[in-house]
Amino acid sequence: MPENGHKGPPRVGGQAIIEGVMMRSPDRLSAAVRLPNGEIVRKIWESRAWFRRHRLLGWPLVRGAVSMAEALVLGLRTLNWSAEVAMEAERGAEASTQARKRDALGLAASMAVAVLLALGLFMWLPYQLAEWAQAQRNQALFHLVAGSARITFFLVYLALISRLKDVRRLFEYHGAEHQSIFSYEKGEGLDPEAVRRQSRFHPRCGTSFLLIVALVVMAVFVLFDVLVTTLWGAYPNALVRLLVHLPFLPLVAGVSYEFLRFSDRFSDRAVFRVLISPGLALQRLTTRPPDDSQREVAVEALKSALDPAAVPPALGRRGA
Repeated sequence: MPENGHKGPPRVGGQAIIEGVMMRSPDRLSAAVRLPNGEIVRKIWESRAWFRRHRLLGWPLVRGAVSMAEALVLGLRTLNWSAEVAMEAERGAEASTQARKRDALGLAASMAVAVLLALGLFMWLPYQLAEWAQAQRNQALFHLVAGSARITFFLVYLALISRLKDVRRLFEYHGAEHQSIFSYEKGEGLDPEAVRRQSRFHPRCGTSFLLIVALVVMAVFVLFDVLVTTLWGAYPNALVRLLVHLPFLPLVAGVSYEFLRFSDRFSDRAVFRVLISPGLALQRLTTRPPDDSQREVAVEALKSALDPAAVPPALGRRGA
C-alpha cells in the first residue's frame, strides 16, 4: 500500500492468485495469470484505496481496519477471476459461464463457513484452552496461554497446507510477487536478472501482518479484559469472551496496520530489523522460490498496475 509522505516510487502491494499474481498501485489493480498453453492474460481495474477517497477513513487506526476489509474484498475478486480464467481454459467459455452462475452462491456460502471456522480455530479454541488451563483469573496469563495456542495453530495450519501441490504453486507465485516488488522499489528495474536476485521475504507481507495481529490481540485484550472483569466480573465462558471481543477486532487490525506501516518505513534500522524478523522468518512457510516463468507473470502484473501501456500488445487482456 502506498505511504503518505513516502519518498521515491509509489508503494505497491500484491497477492498470489491461481497460476498468477495480483498487483495494486495507487491508481489501479491488475491481475495476470498464465494459461496452460503458456499465454499470459490479464485484467485491469481502476482502483483507489478506500481510505484515500474519504478523509475520515484515512485516520490512523481507522485506515488499518478499512485496508484489511478492502484487501479481503479485492483479494476475493481477483482470486475469483483467476479461477474463472482457469475454468474457461479447461472447459471452454460457455461451460465457464454456466459454472460461474452455478457456483456464485456456493462461493459466498463457503466464505461464510471459512470465516466461522477461522474464528473458531484461532479465537474461540485458544480461549477455551486457556480456560481449561485454569488461567482465567489472571488476564495476562490467560492471553499468554491463548496467544501461544493461536500462534501454534497458525504455524501448524501453514505447515500442513504448504504440503499441498496447489498451495505450493500459490506460494511460489507469492515469492515471485515479493521479488518483483522488491526490484521495483529498489529502483533496480524489472528485467529477469534484477528480479531473480531479490529476496522473497518482504516486510509488508500479509503473513507478517497476521503474525502482528496475533501479538496485538494478546496485548490489547489483556488491558481490555482487566477493565471488563474489574467492572463486571469474570466472563462466564470462552464464547461470551469471544462475542465481547468481536466488535473490537477492527481496532486490533488498525493497531497492527500502523505498526506494520511504521516498521516498514524504518526497516533499515537495527531495532526494527529485529522486530520484523519473526514475520520474515514466517514467510519461509508462505513463500517458495519461484521459477522465471512465475516471475514473468508477476512482473507483467506489476507493469500493468503501474502503467497498462507498458505491457506488450502480445499479452492477452481479458475483461480489461
